[in-house]
Amino acid sequence: MTPQSDEDEVWRQIVASFNDTAERDSADQPWPDSENVPVEPVARVVKPAVDEDADMEAEQGDEDLDEDEDGEERFVPPPPPPLPKLDLPTKLAWVALFGGPAYLLIAAMANWQMEGWALFTAVAAFIGGFVALVVRMGDGPPNDGWDDGAVL
Repeated sequence: MTPQSDEDEVWRQIVASFNDTAERDSADQPWPDSENVPVEPVARVVKPAVDEDADMEAEQGDEDLDEDEDGEERFVPPPPPPLPKLDLPTKLAWVALFGGPAYLLIAAMANWQMEGWALFTAVAAFIGGFVALVVRMGDGPPNDGWDDGAVL
């Protein structure tokens, strides 16, 4: 026999014995015999529940499905909501947070002579912007009904 035919025969034996239960001596197994559970095929009958909310959600969910080139449906997420409007102190904090290091980087790359007050101002702007943003974060949930729960 050729090595290929031996391999084919081994595969046929594996496939033929796929649904057979293992015949093991209890001394060979690393677990107690009481944990051996007979394997039986399980037939599941799923009865659809009558739920009007689920039907409405399913109809809404169908709007987010699209067909690709193969004719299979795929999920297309809705467009993201617009970014919130920032107030002036928050905008200034972001400018200070990124503006200070940006100035230092540009000045170093351009070989500008940096005075002590310019260095202090850039570093202070970075630290001040960071502190302002952290302080403005708050420590509680937003007031728009947020509940920190999963949405299914």
